[in-house]
Amino acid sequence: MERLQKVIAKSGICSRRKAEELILQGKVIVNGEPCTTLGTKVSGNDVIEINGKTLAYEEKEYYVLNKPRGCVCTSDDDKDRKTAVSYIDTESRIYCVGRLDYDTTGVLLLTNDGEFCNMMTHPKYHLPKTYRVNLQGILTDEDIKKIRKGLKTKYESYQPARVKMIEVDPTRDRCQFELTIREGKNHQVKNMMKALGYEVRRLNRNSFADINVDGMKPAEYRKLKPFEVKQLKLMAQKGE
Repeated sequence: MERLQKVIAKSGICSRRKAEELILQGKVIVNGEPCTTLGTKVSGNDVIEINGKTLAYEEKEYYVLNKPRGCVCTSDDDKDRKTAVSYIDTESRIYCVGRLDYDTTGVLLLTNDGEFCNMMTHPKYHLPKTYRVNLQGILTDEDIKKIRKGLKTKYESYQPARVKMIEVDPTRDRCQFELTIREGKNHQVKNMMKALGYEVRRLNRNSFADINVDGMKPAEYRKLKPFEVKQLKLMAQKGE
C-alpha cells in the first residue's frame, strides 16, 4: 500500500505536489469514488482515474541529453521550435527535469518519473549544477566575493555559489569560469551576471550533480544507468 499522491507521481503524469493539488481539487477518482483526502493508501488493485482517464503504470525511463543550442525544454512549443524531448526516441511521455534556456547547452535530464523530477528540482534538495560561463567582461575579486557569499540584488537573493576562474582575456574584455549553484531559479546564471553588470555570451551546463555529457556530441543522449539514478536520489535525500 502506498499513498495516493505518490502512486500518481510514480505513474509519470505529474509531480507529487501537483498530484496533491489534483486530489484536493476532486479530480482523482479511486474505485469510482472521488478521493479528496491526502495520504489515502492505495494498492495495485485499485482503479485510479484522473480527469476521466484511468491511471496507467509505465516503466520508468531516465535520460541525459547533451542539449544543443536552439531548442526549448518543453514538450510542445507554440512557436514551432525544436524541443529537447523530440531528440529522445521513446514511446513514453517524458519531460525535462527543470529547464535550460533556448541558447544554453549541456546536461539536461529527462524522465517520465514525476517523483524523481520533483526530487531533482525542488529547492530543498540543493543538488549542485555546474556551468561554464563565457562572459563579456571580467569578474573582479569583489564580484567573486559577492557570488561566494551569496549574491543579493534588489529583486532576488541567491545562495552562496562556487566560482573557478578558467580564462581571462583582457584584450577582448572577456573571461570564462565555472559556476556551481545549488538552486534552479529562472534564468539564474544570466540574472546573477546581469545584476553584477555583465552579459553572458555563452552558457553550458557541464554537470548535474555527478552526471555529465563528456564524450557526447550535441543532441546525443543516453539512458541513465540504474546506479546513477539511485545515486541522484541519495544525494537529494541527503541534501548534498
